Order: sequence, then C-alpha cells, then structure tokens
Amino acid sequence: MGSDVEARLRAASLRVTKPRLAVLAALRDHAHVDADAVFTLIRDELPRVSRQAVYDVLRALTAAGLVRRIEPAGRTARYEARVGDGHHHLVCRSCGAIADVDGAVGRALCLTAADDQGFVVDEAEVVYWGRCPGCAARRVTQ
Repeated sequence: MGSDVEARLRAASLRVTKPRLAVLAALRDHAHVDADAVFTLIRDELPRVSRQAVYDVLRALTAAGLVRRIEPAGRTARYEARVGDGHHHLVCRSCGAIADVDGAVGRALCLTAADDQGFVVDEAEVVYWGRCPGCAARRVTQ
C-alpha cells in the first residue's frame, strides 16, 4: 500500500492509522463492498477493530474524497476506492452485482442539467439497471 496512500491521507488532513490503511487496501482489492464486508475483510489483519470503527473510517474517507459511497436504490450502501474519474455503475436487478462503466464518450449525456436552478453542480451520478450476463442467461433458459 505504501507511501502514496499515506500521502493521500495526509493531504486530506487525516492521520495515517492502521484501520484507515486496512480499509483502503480492502477497497482497492474489493470494489463495491458494503461496510460489513469491509469489516470482515480486515478482521484477520486487525482482530481488535470494531464494526463501529470501520463505519467511522468509511465515513471519514468518504468525507475526505478518498472513498466513494454508492447507494443504488433499494440496496445497501457500497464503497469503492475508485474516485474522481466520473465513472458510473451497472447494477443487476436480479443478483445485485455492480460493475463500473466509464462515462459517455463524446457528448456528455446527463452531466449538464437543462436548468441547474442556480445550483453549482460538481457531480452527476448515473446508474444503469439491468441484468448481468449470468442472470440474463439464466432467465433465457428458464
């Protein structure tokens, strides 16, 4: 994980702690996981860490912009370390799988509001809903 992550934590005015490093490492290796999954992923490395500590770390990292919290409608909040690149998500209606998808190439669809009503827009979120290849194949054969 190394000094790059430590430098990013310091640049965000966050102390470098073992729980923060462990959470960032877990999210680097496992995108789109919920807080309970993060807790499970880091328990071997940090057996004394509490579930509340993981929630607190996720909240701090999200507020600092080092982690992104995504909340597809009707689903548990998920976290990812991929931030700041304007990517969107594909969500399977059947199994709940989530995949990253880069934003539209060329004309920036949905990134500029027709009427921003005075808001200073700094982000747009697009979620594509459907069925993943596995669920779509199972549905065809049923």
